[in-house]
Amino acid sequence: MPQKLATTHVLLENTLVIYQRERSKVWQCRFKVDGHWQRASTKQHKLTTAKESAKRLLIEAEIRKLSNLPVITRRFRDVAKLAIQRMNNEIASGRGKASFSDYIRCINDYFIPCFSKRSINNIDFKALDELDAWRTKHMGKAASHSTLLTHNAALNRVFDEAIIRNYLTEVNRPKLESKGRKSERHAAFEIHEVKALLGNFEAWFDRARTKDGKDLRRLLRDYVEILLNTGARPGVELMNLKWRQIKFINKPTNNDGNTIALNDLNTSCEIKIVFGKTGERIALGMSPTVVALTRIAERNYGVQADTLDKLQQLTIPSNNDYVFTTKAGKAPTSFKKLFKRYLAEHNLLIDPLTEKQRAFYSLRHTYATFALTNDKVPIHTLAKQMGTSVLMIEKHYSHLKVVQAIEQLRGSETQRLINAITEIGASYSSNLL
Repeated sequence: MPQKLATTHVLLENTLVIYQRERSKVWQCRFKVDGHWQRASTKQHKLTTAKESAKRLLIEAEIRKLSNLPVITRRFRDVAKLAIQRMNNEIASGRGKASFSDYIRCINDYFIPCFSKRSINNIDFKALDELDAWRTKHMGKAASHSTLLTHNAALNRVFDEAIIRNYLTEVNRPKLESKGRKSERHAAFEIHEVKALLGNFEAWFDRARTKDGKDLRRLLRDYVEILLNTGARPGVELMNLKWRQIKFINKPTNNDGNTIALNDLNTSCEIKIVFGKTGERIALGMSPTVVALTRIAERNYGVQADTLDKLQQLTIPSNNDYVFTTKAGKAPTSFKKLFKRYLAEHNLLIDPLTEKQRAFYSLRHTYATFALTNDKVPIHTLAKQMGTSVLMIEKHYSHLKVVQAIEQLRGSETQRLINAITEIGASYSSNLL
């Protein structure tokens, strides 16, 4: 049995203990309330006064418990770090959500700097108003509704941690609102702009000053084409993609025995997106995606696959490798800046109609717009492919102009059926004749 230190005194067996930390003359105490041990400083240097202070802390904690108040509180900053640690542990164990990285960023960039030394149980409506003003100042604009939803989810992770550790009760938990400004849609590309976007890459490669620069530009082209062809979210959905999560297929199956070229319209692939915003899903990539993936495999591993049969037998030296890296194993760190520079160089950065800047999300918006207006993809199918809900599709794409939907509105089949009727039934003849 370990010997009790001289700096430790049990005041109530299994309930109240005071002790001194190494290199500190201030007495600390541990006390148990409602089956949970809590720690606090007595703020006393003398043993006799420390004992009285510890007993008082225990009594106050019992009263707070009976009053449905937190037994003990902590600074917001300390609780926030515990919440971050819990999310990082869940990510490491494979149980974390893709959104955790956004939550951690919000906590570090906004909540900890704003609330700093405030106690977790002192985050009231006034404090939340201060946060809103602080956030608006640092963002340079009012937060959008979707941004507030993310921030609120992150802040609730901190409050959850406080409740788990008995630093806060549900009764005292602040109620968060999300009445931010309405989210604005990202500007999409028109068909002729997509042609220019894809057609200017080759010449742009040649203007790179270094081999590494050229490799990154080639990887950017592949990334852009896959985003345009799959509607995936820019960022972790593809940047965390590994070769083992890709399956090359041919549907509908070609049974004529001919070799299938990679640009055949039936050539496609299944992409398992693990870090999707709404969880895991399978997204389909058509021929342009297959061609882009083949270019990466050829550059990075020297493998040749000019037909689907060869591609299906393709062996990447390490299927656990990330897809979006260069041959040197360099992952892009400034794709956003590189893409912005490319768009600016080719007069594609600013949408001439809305005068808004385009970004990677413009590619996802373009994919959805073309799928709905040109390819007549059913909205439920599109929602599954993009990892979103039908409601969100309707919300963001209800603005599509009638002229953009002209192919759907032609009513070709309806007109064919009408014209196929050669005679009008006698029952519909005018009763005035």
